[in-house]
Formats: sequence, C-alpha cells, structure tokens
Amino acid sequence: MKNVGDAPEGPVAGPAARPRATAPAAAASATVQAASAHDEQHGTRNRVVRSILDHGPSTAAEVALRLELTQAAVRRHLDSLVSEGVVEAREKRVYGARSRGRPAKVFALTDCGRDAFDQAYDKLAVEALRWIAQSAGGGEQGEAAVAAFARARLAAQAEGYRAAVEAAAPDGRTEALAKALTEDGYAATARSAPSPEWGEQLCQHHCPVAHVAEQYPQLCEAETEVFSRLLGTHVQRLATIAHGDGVCTTFIPRSGAQPKHQTKTTTAPSTSTAGRNPE
Repeated sequence: MKNVGDAPEGPVAGPAARPRATAPAAAASATVQAASAHDEQHGTRNRVVRSILDHGPSTAAEVALRLELTQAAVRRHLDSLVSEGVVEAREKRVYGARSRGRPAKVFALTDCGRDAFDQAYDKLAVEALRWIAQSAGGGEQGEAAVAAFARARLAAQAEGYRAAVEAAAPDGRTEALAKALTEDGYAATARSAPSPEWGEQLCQHHCPVAHVAEQYPQLCEAETEVFSRLLGTHVQRLATIAHGDGVCTTFIPRSGAQPKHQTKTTTAPSTSTAGRNPE
C-alpha cells in the first residue's frame, strides 16, 4: 500500500520531457520566422529592382549606397535577379581616358524586368494604332495619321507639365520637366551632359509605352517635339528604350551653346548607336 506522499509510478515529468510538449509551438514559431525572412528578402529584392529602374544601369556599390545596404547583400540579390532574367550585367561605358583594371560592371533591367512595371495593354495599343493607320489608307497616309494621333496625345499630356516648367527658373526647367515626368511614371532625371558646358541630359529610365513605340516610333518623335516646345529650345533625342537602349536620353543644349544654324528640332531618334545613353 502506498502512502499518500509517495511519488506516482512511471517517469517523472522534467526538463527532458518539455521539448515534446512544446514541439508544435516551436515548429509554428520557426514557420513564422521563415515566412518573415522570406517577406523581408522579397521586399529588399523589389527595392533593388526599383532602384535600378529609377536610376538606370547601376553598379552593386551604387545600389548599396542608395538603399543603405552592404554590397554583399546587394550582390546576392543581383545574382538571383540575373539568374531569373530580371536584370542583366554589362560593362560600364567609360568616356575619356580609361583607368587601369577591369571596367566596372553595371546591372540593367531586361525587357522581362521592365514588364513587371508595365500595364498589360501593349497589344491593345498596337492594334488601335494599326487600325488608325489602315483607316487612313495605309502607307505614308497611315503613318501620317499615327503621327497626328501621337502629337495630339502628347500635346494633351504636356499641358500637365507646362505649369511646372514655366514656373521654374531658366536653368531649372529640365529638372522641373523631369519631376513632372516622374509623377507620370517615367522615372526621369536631369543631369549634366558629358560636356557640361554644352548642356544637360533628360533621362527617362522607364517608358510605359516602350513596346508600342518599337513598332510606332511616331510616339517617340512626338514626345521629342513636345520637350522642345516646353523647354523653348532645340533638343536632340540621343537614345530610346524602344530602340534598344537602357534609357531614353534627350540632349538639351545650354542657351547659346549650339551653332546658330542648328535651329531645327530633332524629332526622330538616331539610327546610329553612337548616341546611346552612357551607362
């Protein structure tokens, strides 16, 4: 017979038994932590992609500086994005005397990477422009009809930029236009040209209609004309995303920097690759 104070038979519950009782909770905690880490990694990766979209082809060091991350962390994300075809690595173009050593590597968005930011209306837009061209009789008449549509579309769009540009000081109008374009989704910036005394470059790192403009360059031509009117000067389109360049780049000369006989606005992107945007 047992006394009331006797210990119960069987193994005594102690520290060794506790893990079995808490295993489900530990597994749930591990799952939550893993999900949280995945979300954080995914969010950082999206920030890397967005940084390249907003600033154009960039080195790992430049992305790391902008996002306040380590270069090692950024490189891990870039390697993953390259393997998925979202970004591609290129050699950075060097202007002037090349320093010793290998050129820096920059990362640029691929068409696949840009598609993630585009609305899926490209096919509809192409079909609409094709209908306009065919309804006008095709050929030169059809091309003229598409050009007329592009000018009308850009003229209406430009009215939203005009107030911002005209309110800026003369030397700040390119920057004002860049900010207005950015608000419309073009991720635009203004910077000095390779020879600053000649002028500035307006760079659009994103183009919502790039795939449509590949087939209908009248869209790019109309946009260049609008920039010229807004800024009140001759401008020259050096590169376009639709033409295969990394960034749409428009050269805006400083007042008096161009020879007097160059007064006609350039309305079409160059067919040469010599004027492509520096990366």
